[in-house]
Formats: sequence, structure tokens, C-alpha cells
Amino acid sequence: MQTIALKARTDKDGIVRLEIPTHIADHDIEIVLVMQLINDEPVDEMGYPVGYFDETYGSLAHDPIERNQPLYPDVRDEIE
Repeated sequence: MQTIALKARTDKDGIVRLEIPTHIADHDIEIVLVMQLINDEPVDEMGYPVGYFDETYGSLAHDPIERNQPLYPDVRDEIE
């Protein structure tokens, strides 16, 4: 098995055309294609867009997420 990483650009109709040279001639092969948009935004060392946390921190302050406690705590078997 061989892994080939390519970058390509779609045309105005959303079509991408690939020509991949191989060393395999006259054989059936299986091709697995994974498409992922390339994000040109700068990212920090953790992979988040620069300024992401500055922009989103506290965004739910006016509508906090509440976790309702169960009416009865879980009853679990004792560990032997």
C-alpha cells in the first residue's frame, strides 16, 4: 500500500481533476479519497485559530448551561 498526499484546487463548478502517476501498470487498484478543506487561518500551537478563546470566552455568560442533578443518586453495587 502506498499513501500519496496531494493538494488540488476545484474549478468554478466544484470539480477536481486528479492525475496520479503510479508504478503499477495494468492492475486493478483501490483508491481511498479523503477531502478536507484547507484552512488558511493562522493557528496557535494547539491547532486553534489565533484569538479563538479571546473571542469565545464568556459567550454563554448570559445563558449558562445548567446540569440538573438526578432526583435520586445512582445506586451502585459495592466493590468487592
